[in-house]
Amino acid sequence: MNHLPEDRAEEISDFADFVFKRYEEREITNGIQKLAAESTTFDFLNTEEDLYSVADLKEVYRG
Repeated sequence: MNHLPEDRAEEISDFADFVFKRYEEREITNGIQKLAAESTTFDFLNTEEDLYSVADLKEVYRG
């Protein structure tokens, strides 16, 4: 890179910064997804009684 013209070296540096930021954002997103997946925040919903059943439907969607 030292032998390239300054504008080309800067272009390569900008691209490297772009790739690094993209990688960083992906890692942050993966970390957030992992935290959410392993969280026990909504475990209380597993023991909550069902308020409605199929019998409560007025109309059944057949897709």
